[in-house]
Amino acid sequence: MAERATVPAAATWGLLVAWALHDAEELATMPGWVRRRRSHLEARLPWVPSSVWDRMDLSRAHTTTAIALVGGIVAAAAADGARTGGRSPLYQGVLTVFGLHTVTHLAQAALTRGYTPGVVTAPLIAAPFSLWAWRRLRRAGVPATGPGVGALALLPVVAGGAHGLAGLITRAAHPRTTRRGPTP
Repeated sequence: MAERATVPAAATWGLLVAWALHDAEELATMPGWVRRRRSHLEARLPWVPSSVWDRMDLSRAHTTTAIALVGGIVAAAAADGARTGGRSPLYQGVLTVFGLHTVTHLAQAALTRGYTPGVVTAPLIAAPFSLWAWRRLRRAGVPATGPGVGALALLPVVAGGAHGLAGLITRAAHPRTTRRGPTP
């Protein structure tokens, strides 16, 4: 009986590392980005209502909280991937979404014709890591058990949920600071 190749820890725990590097860029650039780029964004995307730009002007506290909430999901997925040798549907689903969400970063940058938070590390870290990890899983004979591309349907749910919960948490913790609060 042929022995299966093992999935290296870099392919499972590496998801958390690659995500942390990618989201470090977002944490460094997202707070106040809409405020700084609003006139450009409104000129480039005139059909977007002002209320949307108001809601997207995120404080550092809000951004940090939302990223930490998503980080909990990614950490759980990486741990489950390590525990199951990459066979976990949660790990595979998060790996799929992490890799494919890079397209949204590139599309946002193309649409706005400029830098958007996360666009540097999306093609340099997130997409290459995801492709590499999937190759390692295939090489080890791990069947794809995750939801595949359908997992992308969860991206707005997870992102929206993280931002909604971050808004509740930051408003409760800092009642005078709104999402558009001061960015240190």
